[in-house]
Amino acid sequence: MTTPPPPSDAPGQPPLPPMPPPAPQSGGPLLPPAPPGAPVYGYPHPDPPYGYPPQAPSAGYGYPEQASAGYGYPEQAQAPAPQGQPLVTLGDIAVTTTGIVTPSGVIPLKGAVWTATDLSRTEEKISTAGIVLAIVFFLFCLIGLLFLLMKERTTVGHIQITVNGGGRFHSTSIPVNSPQQVADIMNKINYARGLAA
Repeated sequence: MTTPPPPSDAPGQPPLPPMPPPAPQSGGPLLPPAPPGAPVYGYPHPDPPYGYPPQAPSAGYGYPEQASAGYGYPEQAQAPAPQGQPLVTLGDIAVTTTGIVTPSGVIPLKGAVWTATDLSRTEEKISTAGIVLAIVFFLFCLIGLLFLLMKERTTVGHIQITVNGGGRFHSTSIPVNSPQQVADIMNKINYARGLAA
């Protein structure tokens, strides 16, 4: 195994002798080296320096002559900003008398399609207090085993709500922790559906 030679600028090392100029190739003149940052290897447009916006490509194959902001998408009229107080709020969706306000824009109220998916589940298990009481009263009499019938229910999960209309779409997820909260959210969605009809 050989060790690589130390770098020429290492402290304590003698400087390397200057390199002789390269010999001209047969049949062609010797070209001076390109200045730093000049295009090389046939690439006429190097990437802009870090922090500067990229330059727009010139019109040519694969690029439209006049690209507009909505290129590839149909032009849509902007819905007017809704007026009044929110009637219903579902997560980050607010329903007013004239429109539905979402982070992705204003959706017209009339003709909006609401979809709700209940992704919650209710789990039932023996409560911790029931286990402790069953152990304590088991020593006195067998009737303590009845404490094992004590159950506790927990609801975990979320409800996914989507609304679309007027060419816009928005989806949100609301966490739930009780069956009553699930029923409340579903009632709010049905109220919003009634306003959209």
